[in-house]
Amino acid sequence: MLEVNEELIGFDAIANLLVTENVFIVSPSELHGLLAGQLASGARMTPDIWLSTVSELLEIDSLTQEGSKVGLIGLYQQTLGQLESFGLELAMLLPDDEATLEQRVESLGRWCQGFMTGFGYQGKQTDRSLSDEAKDVLRDLSEISQVANEVDDGEDSEADFMQLEEYVRMAVLMLFAECNQSSDTVSIADAPKMH
Repeated sequence: MLEVNEELIGFDAIANLLVTENVFIVSPSELHGLLAGQLASGARMTPDIWLSTVSELLEIDSLTQEGSKVGLIGLYQQTLGQLESFGLELAMLLPDDEATLEQRVESLGRWCQGFMTGFGYQGKQTDRSLSDEAKDVLRDLSEISQVANEVDDGEDSEADFMQLEEYVRMAVLMLFAECNQSSDTVSIADAPKMH
């Protein structure tokens, strides 16, 4: 079993990990959104299945660096722990405040794209058992995933972004709570593969 670090894994750590694997087509935000979407829909993965899923998303045969495997397994454990926490602790992998507002808005859109893809793996977005509120939230997340990155760098825009980010965070936690009643949790060992 791989030893996983207990420190929080952030955007920069995953960005560096992707660079060491020579992957430039997927952002850390999109990758984390995909993971959160799968977990929110009720999927649970063994480390091997998760690493295989990541390899497919990154369009590579397999991860070559042991540190990448450890980091990604740690990200899985961290994200699941945050979603299951009663403290509403989910931290989305987005660039920090040093990045431009335009970069952060684009990353939030990519995070939501990843989330919708991951959530869709289980077919939950068309599931009749979802509440009307959950369906509305999924529509909102889908719209946010299309967000344009033409943003004014003013204080109002910064405040709007922070509100939008918090809305996405709370929406994901709500979807997780609704879709993860104990009988809903499924293993994705037999799930269809991404193409």
